[in-house]
Amino acid sequence: MAEQGVAEMPSELEIQVPGSIANLGPGFDTLAVAVQLYLRLHVKIGPGTNGLEFQFAERIEGENYIERAFRFAAGQGARSFPSLFVNVETDIPVRAGLGSSAAATVAGLRLYEAIAGPLPEQGLLNAACALEGHPDNVAAALLGGLTVSCQLPDRSAFAVRLRWPESLRFVVLTPQFSLSTPVSRNALPQSISREDAVFNLQRIALLLQVLQSGDFSLLREALHDRVHQPFRQKLAPGLERALTLEHPDLLGVCLSGAGPSIVAFAERNFEAIERLLERSFQTTGVPCTIRRLSAHQDAASLPNHARR
Repeated sequence: MAEQGVAEMPSELEIQVPGSIANLGPGFDTLAVAVQLYLRLHVKIGPGTNGLEFQFAERIEGENYIERAFRFAAGQGARSFPSLFVNVETDIPVRAGLGSSAAATVAGLRLYEAIAGPLPEQGLLNAACALEGHPDNVAAALLGGLTVSCQLPDRSAFAVRLRWPESLRFVVLTPQFSLSTPVSRNALPQSISREDAVFNLQRIALLLQVLQSGDFSLLREALHDRVHQPFRQKLAPGLERALTLEHPDLLGVCLSGAGPSIVAFAERNFEAIERLLERSFQTTGVPCTIRRLSAHQDAASLPNHARR
């Protein structure tokens, strides 16, 4: 990330970053879509330099990924920064397969951008990817919409943004337990057959065409996967049954990211889809939350400098 000078700062600023649904069935570590769940930073500028204090609306466990990303960026840019008091609110459930860590990482980078001035989009993506280890969720959190990511041998990444069809919405079921990405990744095999690789490549191509054409008649088939979902079923209660659900207005189902959230796609009759998904999950005996979401189409909002 190129070195920047410290930008002229307002007394307060706000940063908002969306959550995301990654993989979308066959697009393992490649596809993601930003959704209207948000991580929000309310930032006040204090006296002195290099102070960084966070207050969370809800208690968090583990590392503060916002601070980690901020300090990573600050270590490559300006050597000092004005003291910051950061109030954090989030709609994104943690360790639920909805991009909470990616949103926190992007928020930390955006926070640094607020004091250093605009940073190259490619540099932000590379930094986020270095911190997260894979590009799909961070690309969607940075760029919005549907993103297609490609990671290079040197671990840098490229991503392109496509517009998600406005009519296609998400019904997301989130079980009330956490599943970390490392645990979910450890369930995957080290290799797959050529037949399964071809199966997924065919469906990624089909999925992108379906989403761009607006003809969702083949969406269910395009969401099928043999690379990660079959191996994560034991970690995601209700997934196996949810993948077989049928309804005239249910266009398809997949695991959301590493799980355990499950996402159903529909254009209409959302209440019926919610009931169907919830009923199918009741046999697990695990409490759950149902959300009806739309895509977030724009890039993660830059700092709001209007309030001075």
